[in-house]
Parts: sequence; structure tokens; C-alpha cells
Amino acid sequence: MLVKIVALYAGINILLLLGLAALTAQTRQRRRVALGDGGDEVMQRVIRAHGNAAEYIPAGIAGLILLSIMAPATPAWLIHAAGLSLTAGRIIHAAGLILGPLNLGRVVGILLTLASYALIGGGLIVLSMTERF
Repeated sequence: MLVKIVALYAGINILLLLGLAALTAQTRQRRRVALGDGGDEVMQRVIRAHGNAAEYIPAGIAGLILLSIMAPATPAWLIHAAGLSLTAGRIIHAAGLILGPLNLGRVVGILLTLASYALIGGGLIVLSMTERF
């Protein structure tokens, strides 16, 4: 059942969001920043890592859900490829963003995320035009 594959990637990404939220709260306490980023560069990076994940993950999960609904037209490999690309991309991007302003992690992370979006978007368009759906 394809929805179980989606559930795996959704669960991992939701836990990633939870971890980034906890890291943001912990960083706020350690750096004594109650609101905003307080002009603190580390706080800015942690906030953006969480915010960026929160911006990209929901659309990715929504697309994966739609792909799973289109079964049996959807091949399982497509959901795995898109889900893995989204998940790896978000983890790598968050780590890169937290570690520094511009590095390979950020570049690789966004490229993987955009690849997942291309797989999801293209897959949805192609599958919506098939007679099997």
C-alpha cells in the first residue's frame, strides 16, 4: 500500500521539524533571545533552518499523499525516490544552514529538495493524464 510509504517519509520529516523546533527553543534559552533573532548569527541560522524546513516539507508531503492516492497508476519507486530525496535534502540542508552561512550542505540539500519537487510535480502531471487513474 503506497500510503504506508508516504507515512514513513512524512513521519521522518515531521520528526525533523520537531527536532529543529527543539533546537530553536534550546538555542533561544542558551543565547537568551526571547523574540526574533536578537541580532545573533547563530540564532538566525537555527531559526532559518527550522523555517526553511517548515516551508518546504508540507508541500512535499502533500505531493506524496496525492501520488499515493493515484494508485495503482503510481509506481512505488516514484514515491520512494521523491520521499527519500525530500527527506535527505531537508536533513542535509538544515545541517548545512546550522553549520555556516554558505556551504556544500546547503547546496546539495536544496538540489535534492528541488529534485523531489520535480519528481512529485512531474509525476502528478503525468499520472493525472493516464487512463489507469
